[in-house]
Amino acid sequence: MEYRKLGRTDISVSAICLGTMTWGSQNTEAEAHEQIDYALDQGVNFLDTAEMYPVTPNTAETRGRTEQYIGTWIASRGQRDKIVLASKVSGPSRYEALRGGNNHLDRRNIELALDESLKKLRTDYLDLYQLHWPDRTVPMFGGRGLRRLNDAADTTPIEETVAVLDDLVKAGKIRSFGLSNETPWGVSEFLRVSREKAQPRPVSIQNAYNLLNRQFEIGLSEFALREHVGLLAYSPLASGYLSGKYLGGVIPKGSRMDVASQFTRYETPNRDGAVARYVGIAHAFGLDPSAMAIAWVTAQPFVTSNIIGATSMDQLKIALGSKDLQLSKDVLDAIEAAYRAFPDPCP
Repeated sequence: MEYRKLGRTDISVSAICLGTMTWGSQNTEAEAHEQIDYALDQGVNFLDTAEMYPVTPNTAETRGRTEQYIGTWIASRGQRDKIVLASKVSGPSRYEALRGGNNHLDRRNIELALDESLKKLRTDYLDLYQLHWPDRTVPMFGGRGLRRLNDAADTTPIEETVAVLDDLVKAGKIRSFGLSNETPWGVSEFLRVSREKAQPRPVSIQNAYNLLNRQFEIGLSEFALREHVGLLAYSPLASGYLSGKYLGGVIPKGSRMDVASQFTRYETPNRDGAVARYVGIAHAFGLDPSAMAIAWVTAQPFVTSNIIGATSMDQLKIALGSKDLQLSKDVLDAIEAAYRAFPDPCP
């Protein structure tokens, strides 16, 4: 396993991160623990979660179970020092059950959210605390473009958010903070505030990135490389589409599209043509389509860590096995040709 620095910190994280958002709905507590044990045996030291997980479904009853499962693993194994642990505080408006639905990225909400996460995770600190999505109104989760500014009157200024995170670092509750589902302007503003106020700077940005969505390369990749705000790439398989299992309109029972049909980010006109092209490339070169797609993301120079997720051990073994896969020039050339034919069909 390769290890990379998290921003400009001294924290080293595995190039593949274990994502957890199905734990508590599609995966049981025992399965979650089994996944962590196996991932650690394969060299993974980085776990990513969020206060709102699991997401399929996301209800008041299930919300927070993922952190609880990680917490029971920490309590039973006693290996907190073996993992770099990341969680997230939710932004406003998407999930009303969170703190009465008034979950802006202000002092009250961030401090309440963090304390609750630490309690569930059974730890005194997080290595990385991320802002799950901006307090501002911006296109995300498949949205395109911004044509007008319509932030709410109570949108929290970035200066206030950074000041809270600064206090949490000083208190020893978090070691660093990161962004998620963020825009180039947002990254620039967080860096500006951090610089001008001599406060902690963001060390990472967790955005979607895969063969169907390479928009991070436009604008954000330069911040990642020049400012050391590396990408934590989520959805490297585009919700499983790049495995090929949904080709021909097939929806396997228990799959993400079976249990989470409300998520339509990848329901776009050119998706199937692009998926078929990438799956065909993998088969032509004797590769597993999932392993090829994951290995391609991990190899990008602006990626700090690639967040994989699995609902079965077979899926997890394929995903983690990709760490040993070096894609040939011929494979990479074929992938670039496919991208020219199908540029970003699923942003």
